[in-house]
Amino acid sequence: MSNFKQRGLSFITIMIIIALFALVLRFAIERLMKITIQQNESNAQSTLKLISTALENYAKDHSGAFPLDLSVLTHSNPAYLDKDYLSHSPLKGYEYSCSRLEASSYSCSAIPVKCKFTGEKVYTVTTGGLVVAESCRGRE
Repeated sequence: MSNFKQRGLSFITIMIIIALFALVLRFAIERLMKITIQQNESNAQSTLKLISTALENYAKDHSGAFPLDLSVLTHSNPAYLDKDYLSHSPLKGYEYSCSRLEASSYSCSAIPVKCKFTGEKVYTVTTGGLVVAESCRGRE
């Protein structure tokens, strides 16, 4: 009978260890996701600032007129951008788009591919380089 009792205790011990391991693993994965989201959001902000700076510099060099297509910034001499971020989208969990590219103004956005998994904020940059952030949860 003691052998049966010992097996029962061993089984309970193993189940407790598995439960603790699962709990630790859950917190580790959650922390890793938060770090990834923070990195993606930081990259999205930097990319939008880069796009905005390129657009503003282009306008300075062209009598205040912004380009009507972002690809102009990569094909000009000198190039204002190293690549067309709109056509290479998604990048690091974010989709990039410019909803308004006019000669007098622009508005470009970075939207998470999957809200709460690749990013928690939508970033928008408008004429003058103002970056605005809002939660992606309201846009689902």
